[in-house]
Amino acid sequence: MPRFSVIVPAYQVQAYLHECLESVLSQSYPDLELIAVDDCSPDDCGAVIDAFAARDPRVRAVHLPENAGLGPARNAGMDRATGDYLVFLDGDDTLTPDALLALADRLKETDEPDVLVYDYARTYGSGETVRNRAAAELAERGPAPFRLADRPGLLNLLMVAWNKAYRREFVRATGLTFPPGYYEDTPWTYPVLMTAGSIATLDRVCVHYRQRRTGGILRTTSIRHFEVFDQYDRVFAFLDERPELARWRPVLFRRMLDHLVTVYGRPERLPHDARAAFLRRARAHCRRHRAPGTPVPVRVRVHHTLVRLGLHRTYRALRLAAAAHRATARLARGLLRALRRAALRAHYRLQRLLPLRTDRAVFTAHGHRGHGGDPGALESALRATVPWMRTAWVARPEHHHTVPPGTRRLTPGTAAHWSALARSAYLVTDTDVEPGLVKRRGQVVVRTQSGTPLGHTGPGLPGHPARDTGAAPLRDGADRWDYVVSADRHSTLAWERAHPGRYTTLEYGRPRTDRFRTATGAEVAALRASLGVPEGSVAVLYAPVHRGHRLLDPERVARRLGSRFVVLALARPSHGGPLEAASDRVVDVTGHPDTTALCLASDALVTDCSPLVFDCAALDRPIVLHTDDRQACEAARCLSFDPCAFPPGAVAHSEDELIGLFTDGAWCGTRSAALRARFRARFCPYDDGRAAERVVRRVVLGEDAALPPLGPDGLVPELPEAGGAAARALAAVPGRQPGALVTVTDRP
Repeated sequence: MPRFSVIVPAYQVQAYLHECLESVLSQSYPDLELIAVDDCSPDDCGAVIDAFAARDPRVRAVHLPENAGLGPARNAGMDRATGDYLVFLDGDDTLTPDALLALADRLKETDEPDVLVYDYARTYGSGETVRNRAAAELAERGPAPFRLADRPGLLNLLMVAWNKAYRREFVRATGLTFPPGYYEDTPWTYPVLMTAGSIATLDRVCVHYRQRRTGGILRTTSIRHFEVFDQYDRVFAFLDERPELARWRPVLFRRMLDHLVTVYGRPERLPHDARAAFLRRARAHCRRHRAPGTPVPVRVRVHHTLVRLGLHRTYRALRLAAAAHRATARLARGLLRALRRAALRAHYRLQRLLPLRTDRAVFTAHGHRGHGGDPGALESALRATVPWMRTAWVARPEHHHTVPPGTRRLTPGTAAHWSALARSAYLVTDTDVEPGLVKRRGQVVVRTQSGTPLGHTGPGLPGHPARDTGAAPLRDGADRWDYVVSADRHSTLAWERAHPGRYTTLEYGRPRTDRFRTATGAEVAALRASLGVPEGSVAVLYAPVHRGHRLLDPERVARRLGSRFVVLALARPSHGGPLEAASDRVVDVTGHPDTTALCLASDALVTDCSPLVFDCAALDRPIVLHTDDRQACEAARCLSFDPCAFPPGAVAHSEDELIGLFTDGAWCGTRSAALRARFRARFCPYDDGRAAERVVRRVVLGEDAALPPLGPDGLVPELPEAGGAAARALAAVPGRQPGALVTVTDRP
């Protein structure tokens, strides 16, 4: 008996079916059967299914004699299922990597619930992936399993069958099946949730829901969308047969109204000449099942009232009026923006006619973030070293609180911002110069790097034309740089090769790492407390490059490591959405404005090929490389050297191997320390706590910099006691074995 029976109905999805079935069979959790149902599809879906069945014995091919629809096709799959749990997947969607492993772990943790609800993300043809907006309902905090009455918010999720796993014995005992027709998920999902004796949630994206331009039921204009009424008749008939579920009638009535409004409001679903009839049918339906008592917002109440009363012309007139209002507002906003831009351009030209202020410096960071990074370190050093200089920081209003006292706060795009750009003698940034900036005679532009270039940057990479995107603006900006701050010889060579120019390279170290030498134990403890790291815990910072769904599962890692470990997850999905999993042992620090503070607060770094390895190496924190997708990483970033051949610490080639490194203590053993020392000698030779001061003295005061003396091993002197307060906690880690073996690929 397999653990999972994955049921995939297929009808006219031959272009996507191969990817769908492959996503199931390639799961890291192999205890499954795949029941693929050919719903008498006129294309080659049946042949694709037969080919998979011949290749893999876990695939069971089912061919229906005639087209029955999605619901009956799923029923045919359920009749043949033998697994503990049923998982449904549409033929044009896919399971994410390790999804079934995450399901198996969560089912075991929650004592085999009747239903496990998990999350999904919409995927578009452009490659964009957007997570479900109601993902907060899947939070795993609180007792589990539970009943629907304990978490009624689950009814706000998309009512589909493929975002849940169902215990097969529970489904068989309740006698639930899918009805025919459109919207067949509706009379299945509501009864399942209402009758389930135990429910659990998994706050993780397990399904990628493909958004097709054409071909999907929801994008097909058809009179069959009237079948939504039949489906809700079935839902309320189910309630009528079970008086104990009467409490859910007002909730389901509102959900029905929401659904009817959605169907009517999407012009691609209903034929134009059927829209009035749909509202008349909706009015009769609402009278039949009316169950007042559920509060709704005013705007929603208006939509509900128009549908309940069947006011087709009124509804259409209000929609046209709303569209006209939006169009007028957009036109007015565009006109105001154009006038404002013209006024700012005139103001900037006027300010450039005034003398430069040699005692002024303007600083900015990528995206106009708050005070921090290399520009922040330089700004602090400038105020400390040259007290007569006046500084200003350009940041969005929500980041103004991060700017220290004594530094002027500027909002980007304002007249004050352009005045400062026009008259300040020094401009410091870690990003492209401001579009429209005209560099004046006597102005000095200092460019810091966003990090040591682990990957190739800039134009001119044979075989990697995608890396040329956006290179022209950066190349033009290089002509305006006077100084570029470099951390080491590797960075200097990479930067000058990628962005040649007449600037002077200051190979003085990373200014932002100066904080590592000055941070006190109390400051580190406060940082950890602000992030929610319990005292005595080992904080592991997980910082991968941005690779969409191919992420380590931080929730599973935290569960396997135990309560002593906390994962600080700096994991940004490509769509910019929230982290796929979060609990009291996983802290989502994706929005944290200061990666330097995160390095200080953590006891170790786990990454694949992120430039953050250089910062943690300068801090002398243990580093573990997780390289399960190394080829994709190399292709995406065009690595300038092989981190596995010259690793900063232990290397794990799978998630389980990574967990093993932490459980046996090898992550902080002597072998790991030796690899990190060699890495620091190559990439952190000048990170002695005075890099920012050297830059300031060279640029502003014209003094020649005195680089730090290197130790016998090529390293800068050891970190002072105060800066290493968090790192000293490693000695208390239970089970740490300093001499433990580490799996490392150490090629010359």
